[in-house]
Amino acid sequence: MVKKEKPVYLFLGQDILDQENSSLKEKELNKLKASLPQKTRDFNLDILHCNDRTFSLKALQEKLLFMPTGDAARIVVVRNLQDAEPAVKEFILNYVKDPSSGIILVLDVDKVDRKNAFIEGVSRYAEIRHFRVETQASTFTLSRLIEARKAAEGLEVLHELLDNGEKPERIMGGLRASWTRYSADPLSLNKKLKILLRCDLDIKTGRIKPVFALERLVVNLCGFRNFTG
Repeated sequence: MVKKEKPVYLFLGQDILDQENSSLKEKELNKLKASLPQKTRDFNLDILHCNDRTFSLKALQEKLLFMPTGDAARIVVVRNLQDAEPAVKEFILNYVKDPSSGIILVLDVDKVDRKNAFIEGVSRYAEIRHFRVETQASTFTLSRLIEARKAAEGLEVLHELLDNGEKPERIMGGLRASWTRYSADPLSLNKKLKILLRCDLDIKTGRIKPVFALERLVVNLCGFRNFTG
């Protein structure tokens, strides 16, 4: 007998990588996917990104209207919900009060403001899963975003660090310390340190302005699918 899951889940906070560099949000989602029959699992899962050009309120509504394939539920994941348009948030606030049967809706919010009326409204009707809530940018935050290959968010944290007066050498030192402490793959660590060294040389020789060198560092690191190839 397939376990019956709750109709609405709220993933609150930034993703966390465990010691195996696995996403904890993905692990939570996999637990929900395990409730679906394996034969129809891929047909009963839709993942939408609010910051994607193809995303719209209509697209979300259509996914929530689709019936499950076979005798199972469907999972609809909405990521980056903090970036959604007001009309989307208003629709979701109304939807969660009376969700469709056969649909498991997963709402993923990276940036959490606990006083936000939208979050408070959804929380009343959702099963909440808490993840990391960053109160201030740090090089550890930047390191995790690089490991998750989230270039845009990594650049945001980088500029926040610089705006807060953090020196480029301290940012690079923090990345080095984080990698050295948490990396389980010597080859991966070696390649990252080589890229870091090139960035350091570009800054010290004046070939590239520090901010541009650091931006390129983040983008280059996030561009690797892995560091062993």
